[in-house]
Amino acid sequence: MTTKTKHAYIETVQGVQGGRPVIKGTRTPVRSIIIYHRMGSTPEEIQIKLPHLNLAQIYDAFSYYYDYKDEIDRDIDVDSEEKIKQEFGL
Repeated sequence: MTTKTKHAYIETVQGVQGGRPVIKGTRTPVRSIIIYHRMGSTPEEIQIKLPHLNLAQIYDAFSYYYDYKDEIDRDIDVDSEEKIKQEFGL
């Protein structure tokens, strides 16, 4: 049996980041934290880049990501494709 974890620091708010999951009380999307991590940043380095976040919020974003990995990965892929199309006028 798989159980989803409750995430104290993550919320979705209509009208904020297109309703995508963000760090509660901010406009920082979970996907941004995951992208930094994929680029090799440690949680402590992410906190330096995003000083308004504490480590508990960053680690909760990781936890949320692993609970909703397919959804977040799809969101990252779609966002990347859209940016490339805009950049090259496709």
